[in-house]
Amino acid sequence: MPAPRGGLAGRCNLRAGSPVKGLMRIRASFVKPTILGALLAGSLSSVAAAAPAPAQPPAAEPRKPNIVLIVADDLGYGETGAQGYATDIPTPHIDAIARNGVRFTQGYVSAPLCSPTRAGLMTGRYQQRFGHEFNPGPKAKADAVFGLPRSEATLAERLQSLGYATGMVGKWHLGYSPEKTPTERGFDSFFGFLGGAHPYLPGGGGAEVFRGSQAVTEKEYLTDAFAREAVAFIDQHRSEPFFLYLPFNAVHAPLQASEKYLGRFAGIKDSKRRTFAAMLTAMDDAVGRVMGKLAELKLSEQTLVVFVSDNGGPTPTTSSGNGPLHGYKGQVWEGGIRVPFMMQWAGRLPAGRVYDRPVMSLDIHATAVAAAGASISPEWKLDGVNLLPYLRGENTGRPHDTLFWRMGEKHAIRDGDWKMLVEQGATAPALFNLATDIGEKNNLAAAQPEKLKELVARYDAWASQMSAPSWEHGTKNKKKAAAGKKRGAGGDKLDARFKQLDKDADGKLSAAELPRQKMFKQMDRDRDGWVTLEEAKSYWATRR
Repeated sequence: MPAPRGGLAGRCNLRAGSPVKGLMRIRASFVKPTILGALLAGSLSSVAAAAPAPAQPPAAEPRKPNIVLIVADDLGYGETGAQGYATDIPTPHIDAIARNGVRFTQGYVSAPLCSPTRAGLMTGRYQQRFGHEFNPGPKAKADAVFGLPRSEATLAERLQSLGYATGMVGKWHLGYSPEKTPTERGFDSFFGFLGGAHPYLPGGGGAEVFRGSQAVTEKEYLTDAFAREAVAFIDQHRSEPFFLYLPFNAVHAPLQASEKYLGRFAGIKDSKRRTFAAMLTAMDDAVGRVMGKLAELKLSEQTLVVFVSDNGGPTPTTSSGNGPLHGYKGQVWEGGIRVPFMMQWAGRLPAGRVYDRPVMSLDIHATAVAAAGASISPEWKLDGVNLLPYLRGENTGRPHDTLFWRMGEKHAIRDGDWKMLVEQGATAPALFNLATDIGEKNNLAAAQPEKLKELVARYDAWASQMSAPSWEHGTKNKKKAAAGKKRGAGGDKLDARFKQLDKDADGKLSAAELPRQKMFKQMDRDRDGWVTLEEAKSYWATRR
């Protein structure tokens, strides 16, 4: 074979059949380079230095996290094992979210009822700002204007604009008309129902179940069907960032369960509690299927999961318990507004943390947007805040100094550990210190008149900025609703009438200037013997 000509083999004079000698020559060529080799090596180095480096592909942007928002319906503060009160109904999958993430001991919703809470949840704003103060009632009785107004951006719309695939499975309760349904409010896909309640068992009648805008016949137990659809959505969008909104109707009435779940609780003799237990277990199993799918696809560390209830438990109706709290769903006592609330993001949030400062469901909107890597614009005027810095220990302050509630006559304010509330039919505000009295048993209104006056004034100032309700519960009486708007907080007619009555122009009304004793007493919220404009606005904003 002729000797090779050039290159490293040529310079080392390699010959077939002489591997050892060839290797020795290679070694010698590196240990004792010849003058020619040195010159050649220098020339090659110069060429290499002069040659442009190969272009590197741009670094791929890290994938945005998935966001899964799970909402239970009418699940009381005392239920689930993680809360530490009820022990008769195991909820291992819901408990795992708390164990692997953060559980809020003072987690609130913005209303003690379904639809208003969901309006605040979706927008990150107090729903009273845009008139969504009440449930609408059944579709046949709902006001024509019922629903989330187009002026309010939903969380789905914000995440959709950030490139997320958005899907909803479950209960909507934010509008019946076509332009107010989920696929018109930011969701690419929807499987569920539009109203406030639905039968669980197949063939039970009731409202329609929709896939998109098409009614479908569902043959599975409804909670199981929602789990099926949620898992399918995750599977379909595994390769892209997604937002899954999963608002179950469990454990809302009607109390219905399949034998598959009832059989697990043969030891519970009370039929109401037994059925409730079966319904809660069905939802816990559904949560387990969702979390299991995330784990199967290795998406757990890429997914922010939030679990929250929409209001407190209606204990007399369904047995859904509120633990040590006073009151139930529909009330502004703690039992109506403080709920199970937990959040998990493996590797990004501490596992097993118990967070004891007050937070609200309004915070979920800002937290999800921040997790997606976007900035919160001041123009959005959100009332909720991004919780991530607080949960990571980057911000040691309180997410909220003050929280507010209003639903008609009933209303409340929490400022620090102090809470002032007025329940329907109450003749005077009540005052409690929640740090020492979580059950709201010791009314301190008489003992702390200055603190009561301060909280009443702060509540009235907030209420004066809110809109009047856009509808009343289950009524189509537009004239009455319109009248409510006219006499709502901040109305020009009310300002003018107040000035007319204020004879001495001191900015407040005496009993002589407002000679209607019963009305004066109701308006004089802080019992100081005077009615301010804010007190008058608050009074008329809650009148029906």
